[in-house]
Amino acid sequence: MKILTKYILREVVSHALIGGGVFTFVIFMRDVGRLMELVVRNSAPVPSVAEVFAFTLPAALTVTIPMGVLVGILIGLSRLAADSEVTAMRAGGIGVSMFAKVIAMFAVAAWAMALVNQVWVAPWSARRLADLQNQLKGSQASFEVQPRVFYENFENYVLYVQDVQAASGAAVWKGIFLADISNPSSPKITLAEEGIVVSESPTRLRLQLRNGSQHESDPKNPEQYSITTFSDTNIPINLPEPDSSQKLQYGLRPIAELSTGELLYYSKTMFPEAQRFLTIELQRRLALPTACLVLALVGIPLGLSAKKGGKSTGFVLTIVLVFLYYFASLGGVALSRQNKLPPTLGAWLANIAFAVGGLVLLWRVDRMPIEIGSLRGLWSDLRNALQRRTETAAGAFERAASRRRVFSARFPQILDDYILRDFLTFMAMILATFLVLTLVFSFFELLGDIIKNRVPLITVGEYLVNVLPSMVYLMMPMSVLIAVLVTFGLMQKSNEITAMKATGISIYRAVLPVLVFAAVLPVGLFFFDQFYLPYANKRQDALWNQIKGRPAQTYLRPDRKWIFGQHSTIYYYEAFDANSNQFGGISAFEFEPKAFELTKRVYARGAYWGPHAGKWVFEKGWERSFRGVAIERFQRFDAETFVELNESPTYFKKEVKQSSEMNYDELKRYIGDLQQSGFETVRLRVQLHKKFAFPIITFVMALLAVPFALTMSRRGALTGVATAIGIAMVYWVTSGLFEAMGNLSQLPPAMAAWSPDVIFAMAGGYLLLKVPT
Repeated sequence: MKILTKYILREVVSHALIGGGVFTFVIFMRDVGRLMELVVRNSAPVPSVAEVFAFTLPAALTVTIPMGVLVGILIGLSRLAADSEVTAMRAGGIGVSMFAKVIAMFAVAAWAMALVNQVWVAPWSARRLADLQNQLKGSQASFEVQPRVFYENFENYVLYVQDVQAASGAAVWKGIFLADISNPSSPKITLAEEGIVVSESPTRLRLQLRNGSQHESDPKNPEQYSITTFSDTNIPINLPEPDSSQKLQYGLRPIAELSTGELLYYSKTMFPEAQRFLTIELQRRLALPTACLVLALVGIPLGLSAKKGGKSTGFVLTIVLVFLYYFASLGGVALSRQNKLPPTLGAWLANIAFAVGGLVLLWRVDRMPIEIGSLRGLWSDLRNALQRRTETAAGAFERAASRRRVFSARFPQILDDYILRDFLTFMAMILATFLVLTLVFSFFELLGDIIKNRVPLITVGEYLVNVLPSMVYLMMPMSVLIAVLVTFGLMQKSNEITAMKATGISIYRAVLPVLVFAAVLPVGLFFFDQFYLPYANKRQDALWNQIKGRPAQTYLRPDRKWIFGQHSTIYYYEAFDANSNQFGGISAFEFEPKAFELTKRVYARGAYWGPHAGKWVFEKGWERSFRGVAIERFQRFDAETFVELNESPTYFKKEVKQSSEMNYDELKRYIGDLQQSGFETVRLRVQLHKKFAFPIITFVMALLAVPFALTMSRRGALTGVATAIGIAMVYWVTSGLFEAMGNLSQLPPAMAAWSPDVIFAMAGGYLLLKVPT
């Protein structure tokens, strides 16, 4: 009996570890780029980057541990059932109770691990992560400032830097334009040859400047103007307060950072509304780990009943059960927060439902086996009925297929159909699993905002629907990678590859249908990104702002008050009417770019575009010209035009978009438009090249996966999935590293985007050529 116990546990635990690893990696794919940029910028020490990674892990494990338990039980037991090992054990007198006892050992261990993580580790790591991010704010601000881009994240300051040079610990800025906008009608201007920023506290920075001057004017008295020079000066800058939406409205730390002891204390001492919300969170911390137990109750009878479906049945059941469990869990919490259910009942609703269902299934499976195959039979009957109704069309299709095969007798053949069918089945199941996981995790992240802002469920559903296209685009390469490894790993394990070789079929010919499909898929992904994905991303961002309770954002930015002109000129305005082409409270700062000294300053109460003259007419203002730090000329005017200030009205109507919200053509035009305005476009040019480079990695992943799948001998699909995790981690880290280097101008944009594809394609091609055919 001990041997059987170890055998069953080994089968279940191995699949659970692989499944949990895959699920956790999928969640972390979103943060890889940000972490790699921290490393490349040298804006944070490597130990701090490792801490950021480690502190974000417990939040993901709250979801992925129960999912790993379920997938381990379903796939492990389904494999035993498909190979008739369960039948043999039961024929030997081993009942369902024995399987339940063995699986219970694994489920209880996983529950204890999840409980420790949810009750102690996750709140502690959330608090440590917040503290670490506050500590890194000072060093990050130095590196977040990009050259020739207006940085407006400082409180009451706008910063423009002509060039940035990398240095250890902090970036060195060259050519600094700093505007103090405490008084928006008359900003105080500071220019400096160079400077650095150092952190004094989590909420305060100090800007150290060298060799510069300060310009200050009085809007009520234009004749009064002061210039102060300095060789060294320090300017304190306050950082903005944390996003108030992340705070609990009762004056506490963010709820995720409260320890379980604090939750217990506050849930008994605060006023009733706060007590309800805190009690719900406290019960959730206990209920989510218990998902390991209730999902195991459901998974045992279903896994034992999957006689023919094998691992594919385990995948499908995992997708369905995870979706149902978390949907019930989130629904119960939502009802509790709306005071429609008691806090404890709402938090435990999914566990209660699944526990009852699991006990009923366990009772039934020992007396009357659950025929999961009957579900497939029902689907088969429905499919046959539809086929009979469309017999004529099907016959025509078959005749057309026959003609095609006669025309090209060598491809595709029956073997190609067989391989491609298995590959597509696994790819679809894997992709569906990733999508369900992403939707569940996204829902958990937004749940507080949904309840707080009373967002209708139809809005949340629409948001999740619009998230799906971007997730399909992002997850497709990894889905193809795992599907190739699993497909050919199983074929290798069952000696099908050996049989092909024995009949004279080359390995290269066997993998041809998959490689052809993987070569066509990037074309589809590119057109998907070209014609549909940008619009879904726009809608997704708009709905995200609505859920977060933020005002709707517009892509036309008349509120952009700072803009770099065409001829070494910086414009600042208090208001701009894009319809009538009129400015209110406009200033123009002309400077000499090499010495970065102010040469002329123009201020006017208003300005309008003269269409006949093709110039801006400035009204009721003044003009000052400078020679070094001395005022060379000053004059007031009622109406005046300036030859050098000749940007057209359309120049000030720039659109602000994300690269993900534009297709290739739109992004290319947008980059050209911004370059004419003097804005930095390095990041956008990297993303422009990735419009082609990212879809092609799907083919590269298939090419790289084939040799790994064929050299795994009889280790099968489990080793394939483990290998996929390793390959995917190496690729995403490499891709994030190159992209970060491109964003910081350490590599040309084309090289940053295409290098991962080239490196992995060369590795895949070399390994494929080394495979014995």
